[in-house]
Amino acid sequence: MAADVRVPLSHRVPDLGALELLLAVARHGSLGRAARDLGVSQPAASSRVRSMERQLGLALLDRSPRGSRLTDAGVLVTDWARRIVEAAEAFDAGAQALRDRRDSRLRIAASMTIAEYLLPGWLMALRAERPDTAVSLLAGNSATVAGRLLAGEADLGFVEGLSVPEGLDGTVIAHDRLVVVVAPSHAWARRRTPLTPRELAATPLVLREPGSGTRQVLDAALAAHGGLATPLLELSSTTAVKGAAQSGAGPCVLSELALGEELSARRLVQIPLGGMRLRRQLRAVWPTGHRPTGPARDLLTLTVRDARPE
Repeated sequence: MAADVRVPLSHRVPDLGALELLLAVARHGSLGRAARDLGVSQPAASSRVRSMERQLGLALLDRSPRGSRLTDAGVLVTDWARRIVEAAEAFDAGAQALRDRRDSRLRIAASMTIAEYLLPGWLMALRAERPDTAVSLLAGNSATVAGRLLAGEADLGFVEGLSVPEGLDGTVIAHDRLVVVVAPSHAWARRRTPLTPRELAATPLVLREPGSGTRQVLDAALAAHGGLATPLLELSSTTAVKGAAQSGAGPCVLSELALGEELSARRLVQIPLGGMRLRRQLRAVWPTGHRPTGPARDLLTLTVRDARPE
């Protein structure tokens, strides 16, 4: 059986604008009234019709002082044009319906620190711009965020790790610093000298779970100093880590963004760290080759506009 070979459209097929003009002429019986209907000048409309006649190699209108009348060929072409324009209108309406459905919801996946301490402000700003968009937020560690994006379960993600996860593109939207904190009753709260990286590495800590952005940064930073000691606890949320540290379970390392209230109220004490800077970039991410559109694009614009300097 012969293959179905599709022939490209001929260069003689007019564009939609020209066909709409022809339909307006047929509807009004006058080139001048058709031009006014479409909001163009009569000379421009006349020039466009002549250009279409040259393109088709057919005379479409008989022009006279009393108006413009379709030729026999013009009647046929107008009938075909009507079907094409109706199909284009249906196409446009369908595409708009898809955009409306896309714009009616926004699914976000974000790592814990960003979800708890940055996203609320961004989402309030987005609501002012898109009040009819329903937003859902899935919070988890950075590895979970990447998985949801790659599975098509989120439209935009935010992560805290050292790099953009495989299969995703991204852009830096903020910078963050990790700090060491302890309960006021802990012995470190009374020390007068900065903590060394080797001391930190050798001390059992209350930590976020493997796969979290905080854990990735800490693992990488302490690898050259003997690596992390066996954790005291591994917990899956920033709030849980802070609670354990406040109860006196042991030191923890968390984002500076998450500790403002606890440090100001002296429920936790920050311990200076010498010889090391625990800094990281916070990123918006999306599947490779699929840059965000609609509400996801608008949220991305808001986050970049509000980007925090390093």
